[in-house]
Amino acid sequence: QVQLVESGGGLVQAGGSLELSCAASGRTFSSYTMGWFRQAPGKEREFVALSRSGLSTYYADSVKGRFTISRDNSKNTLYLQMDSLKPDDTAVYYCAAAIAARFPLSARDSYDYWGQGTQVTVSS
Repeated sequence: QVQLVESGGGLVQAGGSLELSCAASGRTFSSYTMGWFRQAPGKEREFVALSRSGLSTYYADSVKGRFTISRDNSKNTLYLQMDSLKPDDTAVYYCAAAIAARFPLSARDSYDYWGQGTQVTVSS
């Protein structure tokens, strides 16, 4: 069982920045594929970014160049640095963990555990 707890959400003006954190339980965090997803009101949960065991990263086109995913395996923590935020980035942000990589890694069904989410609101 892996528990994930997100933090760092809040209200920010367009053009601003926020950093989200996701604290994970488990002894083999470094081996997990970790992802960030988001869900806006009335929309499906969508992929944002992922980190494969600290090796490769991958981003949705909508956030490429503005968001940066990183991880600190010594702290069992995943991060999402969000810069140049837009009102369209408003959503509940979730972190997710995949114990064993299943493809495509950008699909929700490829992940085994989810956090409770943290709200990000970007005002115009």
